Amino acid sequence: MTEVAASDQLLVVIDPVARRTDGESVRIAKDVLSAGAATKVCLPEGPEEFARALARRGSRRPVVVGDDRALLRAVSLLHRQRELAGCGVSLVPVGGVLSLARALGVPVGAVAAARAVLDGVERRLDLLVDESDGVVLGALRIPPVGAGGGMRGAEEVDMGGVGSFGRFGDSGSSGGSGGSGGFGSFGSFGGGASGLGGHAWLRTCQSLVRTLAARPARVASVPGPGPSRLRVEVDGVTLVDLDQPVEAVSVTPGVAGGAEVEVRPVSVGAEASPLRVVGRRVTVSGADFRYRADSVVSGPVRTRTWTVREGGWGLTLPS
Repeated sequence: MTEVAASDQLLVVIDPVARRTDGESVRIAKDVLSAGAATKVCLPEGPEEFARALARRGSRRPVVVGDDRALLRAVSLLHRQRELAGCGVSLVPVGGVLSLARALGVPVGAVAAARAVLDGVERRLDLLVDESDGVVLGALRIPPVGAGGGMRGAEEVDMGGVGSFGRFGDSGSSGGSGGSGGFGSFGSFGGGASGLGGHAWLRTCQSLVRTLAARPARVASVPGPGPSRLRVEVDGVTLVDLDQPVEAVSVTPGVAGGAEVEVRPVSVGAEASPLRVVGRRVTVSGADFRYRADSVVSGPVRTRTWTVREGGWGLTLPS
């Protein structure tokens, strides 16, 4: 456990999703960090700029302002650069997906999290690494929980084609005289006639805009996961084989340098008890399957092996 000096130079990388989601929390976190340490603030607009900022950090300690996905992106990049051993990560959670941050013990308030970055301690934590250089910080689940809605988050509706509330369907006329092909302003309809007709259209259009803004974009429906036929091996020993269908498999690092593996067989008649073991190397194989690693759904794959890296990464937490 390493003491984190408040005089450290910080590289504050603010995820674009955090800036759009909660700009006020981002501002508060930036102010607290800047008041307590020498900071360089980066505002990447995409994954490439995010990766470039981390690669050019020099001796600065990286501080991610963002949600679980931003933290996972930073740790994954440092792992691929083989720099996790000598570079701890700090997090100020901002955004809508913060379950991993809470599980890891990071404060979720902007002020408390920023103070923890300045005054906290770096703790070495276990993680899972697969053969394709993917990392798992919190939990791995097969099939991914909530596969119907977990493949993609709710998308924002693009309201650019609707126009402003003051003009709907305007075909280019600058006045409210109702040129051909458009409704003109909400206050007029057709050829400038106002009154009940205009108010009715106003209410209709306002209702439509409210409905579109509140409803997430429609995504392709994904069938609910059914029983899977998977072979699960832990440290070379087969825990369950293809002839026994399973409802779910979960792998969680952080158990005395190992990972807790839980397999829930399909119940036939009496309810089957889950199988639980602890191991350092877990291999899952079978028909094409998807899995959720923290907040990211991956696959389909036919086989994947995860290995525990004890103390493989460092996270600043309250002292």
